[in-house]
Amino acid sequence: MIPQHPFPITGRTLSRADVQSLLSSTDGALTFVQCDFDDADLTRLDLRGASFIECSFVEAALSRALLADSRWRQCKGRQADFELADLTDAQFERCDLNNTQWRRARLASARFSNVKLTGARLAEVAGLGLVFEESLLISTDLRGLSFRKQRLVQLDLSDADLTGCDFTDAVFDGGSLRNANLTKARFAGADLRQVDLGGLKLPDTSVLKGATISYHQAAELLAELGLHVA
Repeated sequence: MIPQHPFPITGRTLSRADVQSLLSSTDGALTFVQCDFDDADLTRLDLRGASFIECSFVEAALSRALLADSRWRQCKGRQADFELADLTDAQFERCDLNNTQWRRARLASARFSNVKLTGARLAEVAGLGLVFEESLLISTDLRGLSFRKQRLVQLDLSDADLTGCDFTDAVFDGGSLRNANLTKARFAGADLRQVDLGGLKLPDTSVLKGATISYHQAAELLAELGLHVA
């Protein structure tokens, strides 16, 4: 009989072989607390339902890993590679994931809350139902993602690449779009009255057609064109 692990795996530095051994010795989802996976090769491993608490994944390779329903809390993963990983229904809370790679990952119904994703690349992900809230997405590549009808709470999208993103009927609750690339983005029906629109240039403002902005924001946009509202 394969034993389960009723207690979390705590304070260990784990290699690929270590994780494979743990997976082969249990039929339940694993919980890791304060474990070190830095530089580890975890590609293609089946870690569905696993929980990671205060773990480190700096420059770890997780491409094509099965991580559906996984939970990540206060983890660090600078420059980790999640390319083509399955993260359906995964939840990330208070994690530092700057400069991570997510190309073509499955992120359907995944949630990122209070997460740092500065410089991350999320182009081409499968993100139906993907949610970000109170997160740093500065200079993040989010090309083509849909935020349609979402309430976007305190998202800092400054300098982000939002080319082709769909914000139709979205409501921005704070946050920033300062200097973001809005090429071919869609904002029809969006409520932008509480978001920072600073730095937008004339080509960008045309994509805001159909959105609601405040009088103050309108004055700022006109000022960018060298006009003054009397």
